[in-house]
Amino acid sequence: MPEIWAGVDIGKEHHHCVVIDTQGKRLLSRRILNDEAELLQLIADVLELSRDVLWAVDINHGGAALLLALLVSHDQHITYITGLAIHRASAGYRGQAKTQYWEV
Repeated sequence: MPEIWAGVDIGKEHHHCVVIDTQGKRLLSRRILNDEAELLQLIADVLELSRDVLWAVDINHGGAALLLALLVSHDQHITYITGLAIHRASAGYRGQAKTQYWEV
């Protein structure tokens, strides 16, 4: 099991990343431009927290392409969470208007 998880909500111009540890404590929450320099800084900041990280994305094409390429080039472990899985996970947060599975 990784020490931390980095969940990224992919958008066209901006992404939002939330990093949690094994106890569910939020270590980082940041909105970033879909820009190489900003994404590289995000990767560096997350790796400062731990080198043992699993990245999760909700889209595996289009707007996610740059981030995914940078993560692959940095030998990072990545998983894709399907829309159905996100929908099912969000059921536990119905009254809180949360849809992202990684928000705690």
